[in-house]
Amino acid sequence: MYTLDLKQKLLLVLALILVPALGLAALDDNSSDNEDSGSDASGIIAKYLQATQHHDELRNASMQVDIDASIVKLKEHGKLRALRKISKVGEVTYRVLFFQGDNTVKNDVIARYLQAEQQGRGDQKLAISPANYKFKFRGKKSANNGSVYVFQLSPRKKKVGLFKGEMWIDAGTYLPLVEKGKLVKNPSIWFKKVEFEREFAIQNGVSVPSKMNSTIDVRLIGKVDLQINYSNFVQNADVEDDGHARAQGLASIAAN
Repeated sequence: MYTLDLKQKLLLVLALILVPALGLAALDDNSSDNEDSGSDASGIIAKYLQATQHHDELRNASMQVDIDASIVKLKEHGKLRALRKISKVGEVTYRVLFFQGDNTVKNDVIARYLQAEQQGRGDQKLAISPANYKFKFRGKKSANNGSVYVFQLSPRKKKVGLFKGEMWIDAGTYLPLVEKGKLVKNPSIWFKKVEFEREFAIQNGVSVPSKMNSTIDVRLIGKVDLQINYSNFVQNADVEDDGHARAQGLASIAAN
């Protein structure tokens, strides 16, 4: 009974971590209620909202995904590589290229990550927007061979799926480069702490996921580590809408 509950909770928490990063939901462009410490901060947020309001370029695209996951206390580990495709209507499918490692990690962590990523796309309730967060300007600094604006994020409500942390905005494009922090409300008593850091790369005017690291502190079994790298992003990849391919991709993980 405990194992079943843990599987369900892992799926939920992975969905909450992944929704803002991979869903890229449309954002509320009302920035009048932002809290900042500089005269230009509200203008920066307004440009950020404008830059991220439409991400149709991420549709009809593909990228390679490498997932490295482990349950530290159990000393179980696994790696998976897949081709991730997004159709013209936003449908996510996977074609698994290979997996190696322990079945527990494959079925209870990686497969559930893929399910959570597919189910959580486009949830505006978790978007990084003035409707959900207060923004506090922390200044401008050099990073990634350029400059970024750093904002502290504080959720307006202690709601499952929201986090307290930072966001780095590219000074040239006003697109997000880094989002990191800790969930302000754990979705279950089984979780003591959920921390994450996700990075983006700007390609052809689009903020594309490049990396995500997460540590989930689970009662009784300890830490679950998840590292995801994205590469070979291709726009206009002529991706077909194929729910069958999605099901086959997930089924092939459990079958191998």
